[in-house]
Amino acid sequence: MDEALSRRLLDFLNTSPTCYHAADNLARRLTEQGYMRLWEHEPWDLTPGGRYFVLRGDAALAAFRLPRQRAVGFMAAAAHGDSPTFKIRQQAEAAPAGGLKRLSVEPYGGMISRSWLDRPLSVAGRVVVRTEDGLAVRLVNVDRDLLVIPSVAIHLDREVNKGTALKANTDLLPILGGEKSKNFTEIVAASLGISAENVVATDLFLYPRTPASLLGAEEELVGGARLDDLQCAFGCFEGFLQAEESASVPLFCLFDHEEVGSGSRQGADSTFLQDVTGRICERMGWELPQLTANSFLVSADNAHALHPAHPEYADKNEYPVVNGGVVVKYNANQKYTTDAVSGAVFLEMCREAGVLVQRYSNRADLPGGSTLGNISTAHFSVPSVDIGLAQLAMHAAYEVSGAADTESLARIMTYYFGRSLHVGAGGVISWD
Repeated sequence: MDEALSRRLLDFLNTSPTCYHAADNLARRLTEQGYMRLWEHEPWDLTPGGRYFVLRGDAALAAFRLPRQRAVGFMAAAAHGDSPTFKIRQQAEAAPAGGLKRLSVEPYGGMISRSWLDRPLSVAGRVVVRTEDGLAVRLVNVDRDLLVIPSVAIHLDREVNKGTALKANTDLLPILGGEKSKNFTEIVAASLGISAENVVATDLFLYPRTPASLLGAEEELVGGARLDDLQCAFGCFEGFLQAEESASVPLFCLFDHEEVGSGSRQGADSTFLQDVTGRICERMGWELPQLTANSFLVSADNAHALHPAHPEYADKNEYPVVNGGVVVKYNANQKYTTDAVSGAVFLEMCREAGVLVQRYSNRADLPGGSTLGNISTAHFSVPSVDIGLAQLAMHAAYEVSGAADTESLARIMTYYFGRSLHVGAGGVISWD
C-alpha cells in the first residue's frame, strides 16, 4: 500500500469539509503544479503544451492539458465534490427551546440521518460578503467543535432501538449553545475576520468533526466523512497529475450537486463540460465533433461493498469487496453507463496497467441510485464507463472503504490519462 498516497487522501478529506473547499484544494494543487487559471467571463489564450483549469460556482472544476500537436480527442474523467449533509437556512437560528439556542437546517441529499446524532459538528461553506469593491465570495470553516444533535434518551423513548423515525424539523436541529450565547452570524463573521453586518448571504453546511484516519489491524481501511465521492475525486485527480503526455487532451472534472440530481449551473446536467471542450476546440482551431468521436469518459463514484452483516442485499454474482480493486458498475436501465464497448475498453486498460478490477450490479429487485455518467453524456456524447471504489455505510456521517483501493484507482487513472484513444476502420478501438 502506498502510505504517502493514503496520507494525502486523509489530508484532502480533512481539509475539504464542503464541496467548495474540495474544489479550492484541487485548484491550489493545480496552481502549485504550474496550471493557469482561466475565467469564464474572459477570453481564453491557450497554447500547445499549456496547462489550465477553470472553476464554476466555486464548486465545479475542470482541469486540462493541451498536447503539443493537434489533439486526437479528450480522455475525460468526472467525479463530484458534494456529499449528503444538512444545509443551514438563511435565517440560521431556530426558536430557542429548553434554554438552548438551535440552528434551522434542512437535509441536503439522502443521508443516514441517525449517523449525525451525538457527535461533534461544525459549519463550513461559502459566504457572500460586502466589500468596498462590491460583493465577494469567501470560503469559511468554523474550525472547532461547535454543534451537536442530541438523541433522545432510551429511558424516554423505549422504542429507539427499533428504528424510531427522525423528523428533520424537530429531531435534527443542532444545538448551538445557551440562549444568551453568541449570535450564529457573529461566529461565522469572526472566523472570516469581518463584522457580522457585512455578511450578506450564505451557503453553509454541517460537517462531522471526527477526522478521517486509517483503520484496521494493518491500517488497511479508510474511515471518515465524505468518502463518497471525495475518494474517487482524489484518485482520479492524482492520476491526472501523474499521467504522461499523449496525443489527446486529458480532462479532469469535479461537479457539484450530484447528491440532489446534478441540475444546476455547476452540476453534471449543466453545460459546463460542453462549454469547456467547446472553447478549447474553438481557440485551438479544432472541430469538436471530430475530437468527440475519439473521446472517452470515466464517471467515478463509489460503489456499495458487500456488507459483512447483510450479504443478502448484494447480487450473488456481481458484488465488490473492500480492497478488491476498482469497481466497474453495470445497470440495464442506464443508471450506470457501462456497456460492452466502454466496459471492455476500461477492463483492458486495467489488465494492461496491472490493476485489480471487480464488477458491481444492483440486486435485480433493488433499484440503485444514478450517478454522473448518464447525465454527463447527454451533453458530451462519448463512450462512458461508470466505476467506483467499494465502501460501507454510504451516505452516513462516517463511511468506510479500502486504503489499497485508492492506490488502484490512482494507478489506472494515471495509465488512462496518458493514453490516446483511436476509433479506426470498422469501429475498431485502440489506444497508444
